[in-house]
Amino acid sequence: MDRLLNFFKHIRSKIAFFPSIIALGGLVLAFLLIYLESINISSSLIDVAPFLVIDDTDTAKTILSTLIGGLISLTVFSFSMVMVLLNQASSNFSPRVLPGIISDQKHQIVLGLYIATILYNIFILISIEPTENEYQTPGFSVLIGIILTVLCLAAFIYFIHHISQSIQVGNILTAIHTRTKSELATIIENQKNKNLDFPSTEHWEAHKIDQGGYYYGLLKDDLLELCEKNALKIQIPLHKGQFIIDGTTSFFTEKPIDNNLKNKLEKTMLFSHIELIGENYIYGFRQISEIGIKAMSPGINDPGTALNTIDYLCSLFIDLMQKKDIEYLTDKDSLNWVSQKCPTFSEILYNVMATYRQYCKHDITVMRKLMHMLKTLKLHVIHSDQLNIIDNEITQLRQDAKAKIMNKRDYEQLETDYFSWS
Repeated sequence: MDRLLNFFKHIRSKIAFFPSIIALGGLVLAFLLIYLESINISSSLIDVAPFLVIDDTDTAKTILSTLIGGLISLTVFSFSMVMVLLNQASSNFSPRVLPGIISDQKHQIVLGLYIATILYNIFILISIEPTENEYQTPGFSVLIGIILTVLCLAAFIYFIHHISQSIQVGNILTAIHTRTKSELATIIENQKNKNLDFPSTEHWEAHKIDQGGYYYGLLKDDLLELCEKNALKIQIPLHKGQFIIDGTTSFFTEKPIDNNLKNKLEKTMLFSHIELIGENYIYGFRQISEIGIKAMSPGINDPGTALNTIDYLCSLFIDLMQKKDIEYLTDKDSLNWVSQKCPTFSEILYNVMATYRQYCKHDITVMRKLMHMLKTLKLHVIHSDQLNIIDNEITQLRQDAKAKIMNKRDYEQLETDYFSWS
């Protein structure tokens, strides 16, 4: 079941998933209406509500042909706009935001509605027989096609509104921040009141993996079942998003195991040849910081966006400090069977700060904002190690500011309370 859910999750993220399902629905509806027309539903409606039924074959064919041509043009235009949106997002923000835009469910539903309506109208048009005296034109089916086309026009208006909102950097940052914060909240909630006991892995047996790619997680239920069944505890030294090459040590076991069990354990580890953005909260920090750094490039020159990204990062770091550095797979009796390495608060904070210091150390407003973020984090530390980590970053920030900010007055403002004027 765990493997099936993982497969469905990846299929669900593809841009063709919803369009394919909705298009299939359009085909089913077309065949249903063709069947209803075969039992003279249009004739029955003419007796009850004649104004709802188109009773002229040539008129029906003309309407359906016009609707099909118009919808094809509308579809091409709409998704030409999507391509422009993707190009602009990649150029102005970061290529890593593209998967989130591509997998937007609203875009997929609009595309699916277009295709479903086109297919419906095509099959209804094909079903219209040559004009005969006793032939009943499928007027009701044509009416349904007109209604679906009107819905497509309404969807197009919504699509224009939504796409104009999607390209705004504030909405992109908010979406990344919300998703990452939710992922962290789930992990933190799962770690509450969890037993942290786990034996030392110093002399455990190492096992190398025979495949490569980006490691992005586990089939947790399957792995936990194998561990319980074989009374085997495992330690995984890999962290999500890490690129693995053949021959890398993938896990340690507390006792020797045979090749059959080793292969089963390896199958519970998930790898991909591409980075799966959104599968890992680390990508949230990376995406937001990349948008901030891109905004500081000479071609874009948007320090306001860089300042906004620091606000979002500050919020995420406060949550990250509440997360423990090791994650465990635990059974219903609160016994830990698997421990997994996670990027630590120190590593993530350093990577973010090193990037900003490299590209923003000449800008006093951004440096002040970074200093303000670090001082804010000091107010939310959970233990003393985090305080030492933040103090070390503050020291590094001061050193870079002193080396790059030549104006004495500007440098003196580095430590003052930050006031946002944007």
